[in-house]
Amino acid sequence: MASEGRQERAGDPAAADGGSDGSAATSAVAARPASGESVRIDSWIWSVRLVKTRSMGATACRGGHVHVNGERVKPAYAVRVGDEVRLRQAGGHERIVIVKRLIRKRVGAPVAAECYVDNSPPPPPREAVAPAGIRDRGTGRPTKRDRRDMERLRGLAEAANADRHRRPT
Repeated sequence: MASEGRQERAGDPAAADGGSDGSAATSAVAARPASGESVRIDSWIWSVRLVKTRSMGATACRGGHVHVNGERVKPAYAVRVGDEVRLRQAGGHERIVIVKRLIRKRVGAPVAAECYVDNSPPPPPREAVAPAGIRDRGTGRPTKRDRRDMERLRGLAEAANADRHRRPT
């Protein structure tokens, strides 16, 4: 059995150097499945660092947040090279990637980035929020006047005034 593994690696040009240099190509070759094997979608999105854990990938699939080629998929769906994977992440941001290489083990971020083409739209701009007023230590709790001043600085005074002056219906 052990000699079979050596024979497979001996025919691999990336493994011919022994793989001791720790290069990205060596780790990518070690992480890819043997010929004819498939990779589960939950495992692949974890391997290329689109989700933190494999169980989070499986949960995303079960929740309908993962689509492959426009179809909602289960965690055990076999992904192939060329598939379009859409993953809806927290905050409503959607990642759209095209599978370039199959890997079954989690690898470093630079190697993972080589396994897909990212076609995601840019994230929406963050709202410019003024920092909260910094108070000196030991001055105690802000008074009602201080709180209103801070709300006015943040631009929240309009919303607070609208709620305060609204008549009950």
